[in-house]
Amino acid sequence: MPRHENDYFEEMKEISATVYILGRHYKLKINPDDEEFLRKAAELIDTQAKSYGKLYAYGDYQDLLAMVGLTQITQLLKLQDRQQFRDTRLEGRLTEINRLLDRAGEARPMAENLRR
Repeated sequence: MPRHENDYFEEMKEISATVYILGRHYKLKINPDDEEFLRKAAELIDTQAKSYGKLYAYGDYQDLLAMVGLTQITQLLKLQDRQQFRDTRLEGRLTEINRLLDRAGEARPMAENLRR
């Protein structure tokens, strides 16, 4: 039984989930919002490790899991790098647009003064 009302809500936030990777099961406490991603991740790890097992010689499953980890983290780092580049480029473009809008805003009163 929860000690405080807040403890009750904290306990409700986590659920138990079991995933299987290379024939082993892993029991976890997770946020319900993460369950779909966790299951997809476990399936991806399992599938990719089995695929590597067919392609490469390995001593044990740890070798396969290390290869999966390296592959996935490499892809993640590439995506983060691309996202950082896009964010930086987008920020630069927005700054330029704001500068042009500011100029246009300053030019408008000048043009109105010339018409008078």
